[in-house]
Amino acid sequence: MSGKSDQGRKELLRLLPKIDLLVPHLGEEAPKGLRVRACRQVVDSLRTKILSGHLDATEPLSLDHVVELARRRLEELLSPSLRRVVNATGVVVHTNLGRSLLPESVIRHMEETARNYSNLEYDLAKGERGSRYSHVEEILCELTGAEAALVVNNNAGAVLITLGTLAAGREVVVSRGELVEIGGSFRIPDVMARSGAILREVGATNRTHLRDYEAAICDETALLMKVHQSNFQVVGFTKSVSVSELAALGRERGLPVYEDLGSGNLVDFGRYGLIHEPTVQESIAAGADVVSFSGDKLLGGPQAGIIVGRRSLLDKIKKNPLNRALRIDKLTLASLEALLHIYREPDRAVQEIPTLRMLLADVEGIRRSALSLARGIRRLGLEGLEVDVEPCISRVGGGALPLQELKSWAVVLGHPMGAAELEKRLRHHSPPVIVRVENDRVVMDVRTLQDGERSIVIGALEAALV
Repeated sequence: MSGKSDQGRKELLRLLPKIDLLVPHLGEEAPKGLRVRACRQVVDSLRTKILSGHLDATEPLSLDHVVELARRRLEELLSPSLRRVVNATGVVVHTNLGRSLLPESVIRHMEETARNYSNLEYDLAKGERGSRYSHVEEILCELTGAEAALVVNNNAGAVLITLGTLAAGREVVVSRGELVEIGGSFRIPDVMARSGAILREVGATNRTHLRDYEAAICDETALLMKVHQSNFQVVGFTKSVSVSELAALGRERGLPVYEDLGSGNLVDFGRYGLIHEPTVQESIAAGADVVSFSGDKLLGGPQAGIIVGRRSLLDKIKKNPLNRALRIDKLTLASLEALLHIYREPDRAVQEIPTLRMLLADVEGIRRSALSLARGIRRLGLEGLEVDVEPCISRVGGGALPLQELKSWAVVLGHPMGAAELEKRLRHHSPPVIVRVENDRVVMDVRTLQDGERSIVIGALEAALV
């Protein structure tokens, strides 16, 4: 470092205002500790830039400028961290963006439950303590054909408590090709180890036969398990054992069969032209004794791990002390119950549940929406902005239907500033607009845009480029 450069940094550091001089300029509405924190963070950031030589030469260090930076930072500190975003990625069940959106009727029921006391664990008929699970157990059984049901906080929790109850200290026979890894690097063998069950792998990665399960059964076997490959597919020279085959073997050997469906769904997507995904009803009808699945993926509801199956086994799972640690709260119960009521009318479900509506959206309707959005953007007359409407592929997301390609339409943007910078500016808008970047162009798949969000996208572009 030269002496001249060192001297320049010292001069810039001397220009930084002191914290006690900055704080009074932020008023007194916010707590003082938060005002001090905002000022300190801004000054520390500027100091780091100076010392590293990364301070923008055009960035002033006047008191007014630093105060403005501190005000912006204070606004950020006062704003909720968890907030709404606009999903223009085309990924319907986007894990990073909150997965499924709830129907309006579900939100109204949650609001009613949140605003008032409720009969969460109170039996109104008997006038005594009741079970919180009674609010959803009957309708889950009605929809799936199961004898009993239980809901915990997510499907990983459902797998954990099921294995811990039915197979702790004993062996669980699973096909090697079904030892999946789900989001966040959680793997079935790891969950199984935490449950206390002992993994017994059978078959090969791509081919497992019924005889492999038969050969593995011994006195230490507690459970036969099937894990649906909901987030990947093995294609080519493959062989797997069906639930019905496994259930027949289980009945012959006196062993329960547990299927982890992962995403789980109550609607046959094959009826609507998508790849068939096994439904919960099909698994129960095929003879699975216990089935677990997620609430916030293909089901389109809140985060939950739903367990359905034979009453004698579910009763044991309910009595596991871990159940209290994994139990869901009243708002999850309220939203799940209201959602399940919609499923009583399948045609209504595909219209009202946002996840299903987006997955099954008419491609021509999506194209018209894309053309409308493009016209709105062009009317802004933003210099240098190229606007095109092109076909694209949406994704289901959420580790579900990995081979399903959803034909869609997108508004594609090009600008001299580059796609990365435009994406950043859209992401920093309020509310943030989340897009894809492909071939140095911003791609906005309109499949996942909700009613009223096109105007937000147009406003975000105007703010980014004016």
